[in-house]
Amino acid sequence: MAMVCLTDFEEYAKEHLSKATWDYYAAGADECCTRDDNLLAYKRIRLRPRVLRDVSSSDTRTTVQGTEISFPVGIAPTAFHCLAWHEGEVATARAAEALNTCYISSTYSTCSVEEIVAAAPSGYRWFQLYVYRDRKLSEQIVHRVEALGYKALVLTVDVPYTGKRRNDIRNQFKLPPHLKVKNFEGVFQQEAAGPEEYGIPANTLDPSISWKDVYWLQSITRLPIIIKGILTKEDAELAVEHGVQGVIVSNHGGRQLDGGPASIDALSEIVDTVQGRIEIYVDGGIRTGSDVLKALALGARCVFIGRPAVWGLAYKGEEGLREVLQILNDEFRLSMALSGCRNVAEINRNLIQFSRL
Repeated sequence: MAMVCLTDFEEYAKEHLSKATWDYYAAGADECCTRDDNLLAYKRIRLRPRVLRDVSSSDTRTTVQGTEISFPVGIAPTAFHCLAWHEGEVATARAAEALNTCYISSTYSTCSVEEIVAAAPSGYRWFQLYVYRDRKLSEQIVHRVEALGYKALVLTVDVPYTGKRRNDIRNQFKLPPHLKVKNFEGVFQQEAAGPEEYGIPANTLDPSISWKDVYWLQSITRLPIIIKGILTKEDAELAVEHGVQGVIVSNHGGRQLDGGPASIDALSEIVDTVQGRIEIYVDGGIRTGSDVLKALALGARCVFIGRPAVWGLAYKGEEGLREVLQILNDEFRLSMALSGCRNVAEINRNLIQFSRL
């Protein structure tokens, strides 16, 4: 069967992954209201296309943090890619490099940061960071990725505690014995006998993290800091005041607080508050090229995809993920042209109207 759209890859992944793995990737918190609304929110947004604009040539390129990428879709940090494909994050890195876009590698990768760099040496990469109770762990990984040439740190701030994902609890989800959270291999040997949560000893994340920790992070690295997990104008303003270089408007794929807003619904107030002082990105619910266009029209500089990247891996590894990215690129280019936009700079809020449905 020809893979025509991202939902084709979703159906393939659901059919071919084990139930526990599929449930892990698909999980939302509690009743999954926010996870599902991430998708529905895009359907409530309508486009206002302009015509007779000479769209005989188009340009999808943009920049993030001053670096050019081929189109405004990057890969969000998602954990445990080896569950979907044996090469895991190595295949992800190669696909992102091939399409010349940004890959945010996860702390919870099943390949190490070194293996990812070795696989795609010229790829453009950011690193997603959690803050641990043992700050030395966080500090060590920051120094590792900085030395390896990662270009930004993505501080994830919406997980003081892990959300309740019911199917993972029912399935008693654990990484299979042959897989590890490779960035911390050998680090937690003393605690290995105790309870664990997603491959790391339980209670490792620091719930006391606060805005002052942004200053701490700035004191140990020269890398730009992007804050992931902002959903309100108040926190967006604080992010600017604390000197970060960008925010990712994100509800963690609906996996943390159920009942929060869809990411795309939170975007406008954050854009209006930030007023171009830092770059704004968004993730959650992007499934088509027109979704990308809508997010950019509402003020995002770039979007990031999570679950669709995993579906691509489940289909054919690097090749499957390249197909997913290429489909999104082609759909985005077509949506731009059909809306009368020749390049990313021509995309603006005049393209958007909200459905009354």
